[in-house]
Amino acid sequence: MPVLVMKFGGTSVANLDRIKRAAKRVGVEVAKGYDVIVIVSAMSGKTNELVGWVNETSPLYDAREYDAIVSSGENVTAGLMALTLQEMDVPARSWQGWQVPVKTTSAHSAARIEEILSDNIMAKFAAGDRVAVVAGFQGVSPEGRTTTLGRGGSDTTAVAFAAAFEAERCDIYTDVDGVYTTDPRITDKARKLDKIAFEEMLELASLGAKVLQTRSVELAMRYKVKLRVLSSFEEQSDTAGTLVCAEEEIMESNVVSGIAYSRDEAKMTLVSVADRPGIAAAIFGPLSDAGVNVDMIIQNIAEDGRTDMTFSCPTDQVKRAEKAMEDAKASGEINYHDLIADTDVAKISAVGIGMRSQSGVAAKMFKTLSDEGVNIKVIATSEIKISVLVDRKYMELAVQALHDAFELEKAA
Repeated sequence: MPVLVMKFGGTSVANLDRIKRAAKRVGVEVAKGYDVIVIVSAMSGKTNELVGWVNETSPLYDAREYDAIVSSGENVTAGLMALTLQEMDVPARSWQGWQVPVKTTSAHSAARIEEILSDNIMAKFAAGDRVAVVAGFQGVSPEGRTTTLGRGGSDTTAVAFAAAFEAERCDIYTDVDGVYTTDPRITDKARKLDKIAFEEMLELASLGAKVLQTRSVELAMRYKVKLRVLSSFEEQSDTAGTLVCAEEEIMESNVVSGIAYSRDEAKMTLVSVADRPGIAAAIFGPLSDAGVNVDMIIQNIAEDGRTDMTFSCPTDQVKRAEKAMEDAKASGEINYHDLIADTDVAKISAVGIGMRSQSGVAAKMFKTLSDEGVNIKVIATSEIKISVLVDRKYMELAVQALHDAFELEKAA
């Protein structure tokens, strides 16, 4: 029988009533003739509770025990979902990561999936089981210990299973009914997209859109897994939600597909750095080693052999970046006059595969912001993206103005 993967996030399985609602959706797909792999998250808030208990018990915790504890939330949900399906006379069995097995690296709390073996689950399907309910977010290390994949890891689990089992599709059920042109909470003109290309979704996810986890989109793009984002709280049709697919499957699209934003950005400037070969490596090497996720980079024109270097990073990594630069200065790797951190900025991004073939997007974006009196501090571009840093107080104004300027409320 064809295989379908269905993933339910924490809000979709937050209590027994919601688990029953999710189970009914699974039953509908079983009735259509699918063998279904259900990937479940922990009940809403449970993972945060477990992490809190770990931190309270042992601030300098053993990462192996951390994974053993925080992965237990998914185990509970998987068992409850399997029991609920059995009560509906749907043959189902729960699976933990080590039972599948989902083989991962040994990087506890940030493991990466290396292989998913399909034999055990396929044998159960052949024996009459119709649903395998798998605990998301977890796997097993080469040493035989439970590992977790990091926040949002259940999305990655779902896509990886869809690839491993050559599933017809991977449905991601969440608390929103699809991918929108921007956050509907910022503008009521935001429009749900019927389809979006993998590359666009990857950019939107990495730039602040929280509908899908970035690693899951990367996997889907690599293995050509069709993703559908759906609401677990609304009645569904075969065309509901947003389909994330290859660019070739989209007949026509707007030049710009969406406006993303991230309010938790910081702009950091090293003032008066020596302008010499290797200086960029001397700056960004230590930042990388310190785990600082650098995004935009600008180097000013040099004067008298000195230059300013500006970069952006998440606000929660500012302290780490400052220490990395101070250590590099103390060791003599770099020499700078001052390090200025501006934590009151936001990143606004326009994303669209149509940018490849149409000019004028950057000009329109910059003029729109100028007309609204929004000053641009930093600019970064790629083939299908333009990002700017602006003062955070202008974030919502900038998103609304750009959404209007590119007429995203209109379908292509």
